[in-house]
Amino acid sequence: MRIIIIILIAAIATSCGLPNKNGKDSAKEKEPIVFVNQQAFINNLASFCGKSFCGKEAYIEEGRESWAHKKFVMHVTLCEDDRVHIPFHLDEDKSRTWRFIMEDEGLRFQHDHRHPDGTPEDQNLYGGFADSTGNDYWQNFPSDEHTRKILDDGHFRQWRIILTEDLSLLSYQLYYDEKLIFQADFDLTQPI
Repeated sequence: MRIIIIILIAAIATSCGLPNKNGKDSAKEKEPIVFVNQQAFINNLASFCGKSFCGKEAYIEEGRESWAHKKFVMHVTLCEDDRVHIPFHLDEDKSRTWRFIMEDEGLRFQHDHRHPDGTPEDQNLYGGFADSTGNDYWQNFPSDEHTRKILDDGHFRQWRIILTEDLSLLSYQLYYDEKLIFQADFDLTQPI
């Protein structure tokens, strides 16, 4: 009788997904890490491949230099399964490209800044990996270690990229220490 009870307890523990003797769930160990909503987000961005859109400054923190007088244009140029590149132009300044790249650690967002001859600027490839708060339509990117080194001014930066669920608007938001500093909005209903 004692053996039957032990067998039943072991069967119940196994079927309930309790940790094995190593303290880990062996079924979960075998599952690949999948970032489903991050991939869905990058797929939503890629749905605009080959198109360009005008935007505008939607918010700037008081006391900061405004770009409201500048022409904002984003171009969705490179679209692959694991990456989307979006050059972002301000008037004639074509130095910026937003890069969204799926890596083993998840979705990375970077600002690729280049001189007119194509060489990288000193402050280049800053950004971070998406945290776990986003979904198919928005992702939050806290600054990574590289960013904190090259933009060492005491502020913790994070970027939030938001697509409305009807895919009519893209918002780029920059936060310092969890406070909104800048927002640019792009009308996705009117390709140019």
